[in-house]
Amino acid sequence: MFKREMKINFKSFIVWLSVLLSVFLITFLMYPSIINSDNIKMMDELMSVFPEEMLKAFNFDISSMESAYGWLKSEGFVFVLLIIGCYSGILGSNLLLKEENDQTIEYLNSLPITRSKIISSKVTVGIIYIILMIVILGIFNYIGLSLSGDFDKKQYFLLSVTPMFSSLVIYFGCLFLSTFTHKTKKMSGISLGIVLVSYFFQMLSSMSEATEFLKYISIFTLADIRNVILKISINPIMIIISICLSLFFLVLTIIRYNDKELL
Repeated sequence: MFKREMKINFKSFIVWLSVLLSVFLITFLMYPSIINSDNIKMMDELMSVFPEEMLKAFNFDISSMESAYGWLKSEGFVFVLLIIGCYSGILGSNLLLKEENDQTIEYLNSLPITRSKIISSKVTVGIIYIILMIVILGIFNYIGLSLSGDFDKKQYFLLSVTPMFSSLVIYFGCLFLSTFTHKTKKMSGISLGIVLVSYFFQMLSSMSEATEFLKYISIFTLADIRNVILKISINPIMIIISICLSLFFLVLTIIRYNDKELL
């Protein structure tokens, strides 16, 4: 069962990973040629026009784009969080539903496999692919940054880990929500909506004190990127919350799926 799931989901994993690696490959190849002293001065002048709240939303207030690493700490990790978040959401929404949507659930039911075994195999595959994507991207960018110039290696390592906290919560949350429907297309749209709305809340929360409360309902707050950039450390509370939420959604998924009437 485990090998079957790894094989089925391998193609989508490669596609999503290729998108990420392609973007950063282009960045590392082109950045040195487009960034010079004149361009940096122009960008600094352009940034000075934007309000402080807007700069804070993209970490431009604490990171300069004068190097590839500076771009990575600002726009780069915004892209990473969104793409891996979308991948995690779609993966979580499709893993359990795929058998029902493709009408292969009857085949699984005919085998001596319990529902708990189905859940454990699929959940494990999802976790492996999410962690693999984060690790491979982290190694790829480390090599690219090493060739591009000097950078804070400890800070980079911690930044590379942060997408795991938000992505796993998104994954388990969408996995649980998928037990309330039978169609992957419908659930995929919901999962993407959750990711985009959550990130929108995160952006709004950094723009004013009036909207700061939105960070408490945004999954991306768990990534804690600003804290890593400023203090070069990960807030242990974010790790604990991520683990607790993931386990909470996993338990609910097991309970719900075992009681669900499968097609």
